[in-house]
Amino acid sequence: MTKRRIIVLAAMLALCLGLQSCATLEQIANTLVSLQRLKFKLGDVHDFTLMGIRIGGKSRLTDFTAMDGLRLAQAFASRRLPADFILDVVTINPNTGAGGTQKSIVTLTGLESRLLVDNVPTVFGNITGPVEIPGSGRESVLGIRLGLDLFEFFGKQGYNNLINLAMAIGGRDGSSSRLGLDAMPTVSTPFGPLTYPNRITIINREFR
Repeated sequence: MTKRRIIVLAAMLALCLGLQSCATLEQIANTLVSLQRLKFKLGDVHDFTLMGIRIGGKSRLTDFTAMDGLRLAQAFASRRLPADFILDVVTINPNTGAGGTQKSIVTLTGLESRLLVDNVPTVFGNITGPVEIPGSGRESVLGIRLGLDLFEFFGKQGYNNLINLAMAIGGRDGSSSRLGLDAMPTVSTPFGPLTYPNRITIINREFR
C-alpha cells in the first residue's frame, strides 16, 4: 500500500468519524428539544381517604356519620390525620411529526415530585414505573398515589379547617386546584436516562 493511499484512507476514516460525531450530536440535540416540549398538568383527584374514611361524596361536616366524626375527632386530638389519595397528572407529547418535529414515543421513567398544598411543600411521591407517552398530541393520564398527615402540616389551622381542606381536595366538589407538584421528570432516550435540567411546578390550570 502506497503512502499516498494510506493518507487518503486516513482522511476518509477521519471524515467518516466526523460525520458520525455530527450525526450523534444532531440526534442528541433533537432529543433534547423534544424532551423540553413534554408538557404536564394536574388532573383529577381519586380515592381520597381520611383515617381510612372515603370522602368522595362529602361536601360538609354533616355528611359524616357520627361514628366517622368521632374517629376523626379522636385522630385530631391525638395529633394525627392521615390522608391518602391518587392524583392524576395529564401529559402531552407534541412530537407528532407535524411542525418540523419527529414523531416519537417518549418514555417517562421518573417523576420525582413534592406535593404542594396551598403552596406549602409536603410529602414526596413518584410514578411506580415507566410510562410511554405516544407522539399523538393527545392527553395521557398517569396517577401518583400520595399519602400525608394533614395534621403534621396544617394542624394549627384547627379541626374544621382540616376537614374542609380534605373535602376541597377529595370531596364531592373537590379538585386539584389547591395542589401543585414540584417535579423533576426523567425520561428514557437512545443515549440513556435524562433528567430535566430544572424542576417544574405542575398545576391544574395550564400545561407546563
